[in-house]
Amino acid sequence: MDHLETGRLGEALAERFFRAKGWTILGRNIRVRGGEIDLVAMDGPELVVIEVRTRSIGKILPAEETVGPRKLKALVRSGRIYVEKCRWKGPWRIDLLGINLDAEGHPRFSHLPDITVGRVQG
Repeated sequence: MDHLETGRLGEALAERFFRAKGWTILGRNIRVRGGEIDLVAMDGPELVVIEVRTRSIGKILPAEETVGPRKLKALVRSGRIYVEKCRWKGPWRIDLLGINLDAEGHPRFSHLPDITVGRVQG
């Protein structure tokens, strides 16, 4: 499976993961100026921008450890642009969903809520 196929599979798995938690999915692969948001969902009254990272077996780092400072800054920027564009006035946050696929392709999920620890408001 190539990089793009792994990414598409991960986003489909992520959508099912969050729907199973009772979240409402608002969009997938949303393009904003200077970036793309993998998923946008509602967790109760809170809007959530979700970064999905999917890795197959054999990678050194697990998926959830592959977001560095540069990517985090880009996520915050994209999230702010999205929130402004849709005129969202309520609380919002950025979550990370790491999906690690085993040799048979079975996923292991690692959901990290609010990866900016509340710093995206303002």
